[in-house]
Amino acid sequence: MTHLRLALFLIGLLLAASGSAAHAESGTASVYGSNGGETASGERGNSSALTAAHRTLPFGTMVQVTNKNNGRSITVRINDRGPFTLGRVIDLTTGGAGQLGMSDLAPVDLTVLSVPVKSTLPRWLSN
Repeated sequence: MTHLRLALFLIGLLLAASGSAAHAESGTASVYGSNGGETASGERGNSSALTAAHRTLPFGTMVQVTNKNNGRSITVRINDRGPFTLGRVIDLTTGGAGQLGMSDLAPVDLTVLSVPVKSTLPRWLSN
C-alpha cells in the first residue's frame, strides 16, 4: 500500500507541475489604497506591501508585473480580489505602483511566476 501512495503522490506532482506553465496577461493596472481593512484573503491590507488584487488567480500566487511605459518590473503576491473596472487586469497597492513608477493607470504585462499547490490526494491516501 505504501508504494501505491507514493506512486499516486508522484503522479499528482507531475500533473500539478505540467499545469503550472507561465500564464501571461496584458492590460491596464490601477492603484488601490488599502486602508488596513481585511482583504478578500482574510489578511490585513497594507498599502506599502507588494501585494495586489486579481479577479481569478488563487491567493498566494506570485506575479511579475511589468510597466510597458518604462520597462520597470516588480513581483507581487495576490491577496485580494479585483479590479472591478472593465479593461483592468490588476490592482496594485500604492507601494507596488510606486516601484513601477506609476501613480494612477499604466499598461502592464503580467507573468505568473508561481501558483500555490494544494494537495489533490483523496483523504484516505493522506493517512
